[in-house]
Formats: sequence, C-alpha cells, structure tokens
Amino acid sequence: MSTATRRSFLTDWTIVVPVVALVALVFSWGRDLPGFAVALVALCLAGAVLAAVHHAEVVAHRVGEPFGSLVLAVAVTVIEVALIVTLMADGGDKTASLARDTVFAAVMITCNGIVGVSLLVGALRNRVAVFNPEGSGAALATVATLATLSLVLPTFTTSKPGPEFSTAQLTFAAVASLALYGLFVAVQTVRHRSYFLPVDTGQGVAGGEDHADPPTARAALVSLGLLLVALVAVVGDAKAVSPTIERAVAAAGLPQAVVGVIIALLVLLPETLAAVRAARRDRVQTSLNLAYGSAIASIGLTIPAIALASIWLSGPLLLGLGPIHMVLLALTVVVSALTIVPGRATLLQGGVHIVLLAAYLFLAVSP
Repeated sequence: MSTATRRSFLTDWTIVVPVVALVALVFSWGRDLPGFAVALVALCLAGAVLAAVHHAEVVAHRVGEPFGSLVLAVAVTVIEVALIVTLMADGGDKTASLARDTVFAAVMITCNGIVGVSLLVGALRNRVAVFNPEGSGAALATVATLATLSLVLPTFTTSKPGPEFSTAQLTFAAVASLALYGLFVAVQTVRHRSYFLPVDTGQGVAGGEDHADPPTARAALVSLGLLLVALVAVVGDAKAVSPTIERAVAAAGLPQAVVGVIIALLVLLPETLAAVRAARRDRVQTSLNLAYGSAIASIGLTIPAIALASIWLSGPLLLGLGPIHMVLLALTVVVSALTIVPGRATLLQGGVHIVLLAAYLFLAVSP
C-alpha cells in the first residue's frame, strides 16, 4: 500500500468511525442490550477513542500548544459533566455520590495514570523526561486547591450532617472552582503561554512532524466537529455498556464504586492515548498539559454544573471523600510536587505514579 493510499485510508477511517459510533449510540440508548450488541458497541467505543485522538492532534497542529491539549481536555470534560448531571437526574438517592466518585477517579487517573505512563514513555525514549516546572507546577497547585476545596472540605464542614456542603458552601465552592479554572486558562493560553510549551531537548521530534505543514482552517474545523462527534460517542457508548458493567461488578461481588472507575477509565482513554503519543514524540510537557488540564477541567466545570443542577435535583449531594481516598489524594499531591519541581523525571518517578494509581484501583475493588 502506497503512502498516499494509506493516508487516504486513515483519513476515511477517522471520518466514518465517529459517525458509526454515534449511530450505535442512538440505537443502543436506554435499551437493555444482548451480549453481541454490547460487543459491537464496545468495538465502536474503541474506534471512536482512536478517531478522537486523531482529530484532536489535527486541531492541536492547527492552533498550536497549549491550545490543542486544552481543546481535548475541555471537550471531554463538558460531555462528561453532561453525562453526570443526566445520570444524577435519573438516579435519585443512589447517585448521591456519583459526582464525587467520578471527579476523584478522574483526578487519580490523570495525575497518576496519565502522568505516570507519559513519564515512563518519555524516560524510555531519552533516559530522562524533560518538562517545564513553572507551567506544570502551576497546574498541579490548581489541581490540589480545587480538589481540597471541593472534595476534602465537605467531610469536615458542620453546617449539614454527613460529607455534604450547605447551599452557601456549595455556591462558594462552585464560584471558586470556576474562577480558578478561568484564571488557569488565561495564564496557560495568554499571560504565561511559554510555561506550557514543550521543552526542546535537542533530540528532535520523531518522524519530523514538527516540520509538517499545519492543516488548513477548513480541515481543522472539520476535525473539530468530528472530534466532538467522537467524544459524544465515547461517553454515550460508555453509558450504553455501563448496565453490563454494573451486572458484571455485582456478580463479582465488587463495590458499586468500581462502576464509576471503569466508566472514568473509558471516558479518559482519548486523553491517555493522546498523552502517550505526545510523550513518544518527545513532548512530555504536552502530556502533562493534557493530564493536569483534564483534572482541572473535571473539577472546575463539574462542581459549578452540579451546584446549578442541585436547584432541581432531589436527594443528597455527597462530595466529601473518605479517609482512604484523602490519604491517596494527599500522597498524590506530595509525590507530584516532588516529581514536578526538578523539571526532569526518570523511570522511577513514572513508576511511583503508576503504583499510586494501582493502589487506588486495588482499594476501589477491595476497600
């Protein structure tokens, strides 16, 4: 197969698959699917993930960093927030902790899973993964502040019994989260954009992709539209297969929170693959932008949306973490700070983050 033919095949594939995945979502939404249908939807989900990564890279190449990673992180988070609100509106009291579980799972997966894998890939390529400590440190500080305000404080407040915020406290947390998110985006994209650009290690980018001509504005807009279609399909298809996942979890005797972890893993697949591909191209900073940007967006957009939705949602809204999760969050922040401050990381740092994610996943299964 010639290069031109291969390129045409890939382009056609990334156009067709998101549409097919969206059609699968339409036909599977709200239905109890048999086994073969679940397998087909899961296949469409995997294809939509790969297509989303492709279109995100096209958009990123057009707009440049850090705008490219910001587009993917925000797009995934907005759709994820819509899914959370929809499930909470339909689920009643049994979904009281859904927002907390989903947001915390996203924080652990991004700050330990995506960061850890990206550092491992970067260190395997150049022995040492190099990134910008100013930008990554600012992002980590924002994640730590948002997570503490929104997920830790509700456990200790006394205005309402249980790990809940009062209406005034929830309003403050929502406004603070939105303000911090807006401030971070302004710093990342305007005032200190250079802090979030990939560091030149002198190794060059694999395949010479730095020198490739950027796509046209029309091609970038088409990819942006297909990216949104693919992400809607990813989140929707993940919801479509969730009843099967729930039955499997229940049959295995596992805690219900495991379902949220699995869904979060599926939804964050596009960012994970995009981060790994960036690290393989010696762009570890882009990988960290994706990881921390996704964590910031997950909290900074979810909490305001939940606060607004709580006006009509019935039942309690449990946001406070338990002791085990608070310990894991504190350890993640400390280890992340030690990783980020030098601006260089080896295989060891990547391995430590992977072990932290493994501990979180293991304790989710066996609390």
